[in-house]
Amino acid sequence: MHVSRGMKALSVLGVLVAATVSVSASGAQESGAAEPSVIGISKIVAHPALDDVEQGIIDELTELGFTELEYDLQNANGDMSTAASIASKFRNDRVRLAVGIATPTAQALANAIDDIPVVFAAVTDPVGAGLIDSTDAGEGNITGSSDLTPVESQFDLMEQLADVETLGHVYAGGESNAVALAELAREAAERRGIEFVETTVVNSSEVRSATQSIVDRVDAIYVSNDNTVVSALSALTEVAVGAGVPVISADTTSAEAGGVLAALGFNYYTFGRATGRLIADILEGADPAEIPTLYLEDPSDLDLLINLDVAAELGIAVPDSVLNDASIVIENGTVQ
Repeated sequence: MHVSRGMKALSVLGVLVAATVSVSASGAQESGAAEPSVIGISKIVAHPALDDVEQGIIDELTELGFTELEYDLQNANGDMSTAASIASKFRNDRVRLAVGIATPTAQALANAIDDIPVVFAAVTDPVGAGLIDSTDAGEGNITGSSDLTPVESQFDLMEQLADVETLGHVYAGGESNAVALAELAREAAERRGIEFVETTVVNSSEVRSATQSIVDRVDAIYVSNDNTVVSALSALTEVAVGAGVPVISADTTSAEAGGVLAALGFNYYTFGRATGRLIADILEGADPAEIPTLYLEDPSDLDLLINLDVAAELGIAVPDSVLNDASIVIENGTVQ
């Protein structure tokens, strides 16, 4: 697990269901309206990867010396009307800068705010999401970071671990990032001659039944950086492993909880720290319109997780070449 060095972030519910909480860099809490030194952070749902992005942003800004900042941390709990209300709250409170972690909350902020800097974080396809026109620059008051996942490398990993002729994929049909990643996965499967069996969900409560609907027809299941599905990852893996089907994921952070055979993806805490540096540039006067989308492209930015417990349960022998490259190994229920 990633150990945070800064203050402990506090997640608070959307404005429809909870009172506002401001969190200072020193960890003190005080209620009341936001002041100009407040950074508003809205995430679509709480799960380990998005929580790590949030914490990484706060820790980076604290380490860079922005100790005067306070943070209004909001969680939309997967509800777009709540995300829109949070965005309106940030606008009305005149936060110094608003951060949207994941596509739906970033879209809500962009729709509500045009005169305060808006930074999107962990958005797979910011152009497709309508946030910006080009990743070469920002758009008006908007810029941010993309977690476009290395689908080809993930499929390469999958093929080293299992003989896959039919691949299952569960994704949120209403999330633009999930749809974009499904298209990339579909194309990758087609190039490899793998039959692609897909099913969509509206919310996380449907993930279990959606997985049950395809698990008997596939050799493996691929999970992308889909916030709706990742938030219910344990339900998916319980069904899959129970049927003897391995799960390959793009989210190593959530995969540490168990059930996933292998995951290749970003260290989202590192991702948050990088996004924090981008935010610091804006706080120091940089124009969001002139800042291109931030991508983490160095191989060192990726983590490879292998769960030997799941491999043993499924009767899969993990090649030494894969195991030697793993940055996270789970065995006997613990992270090695």
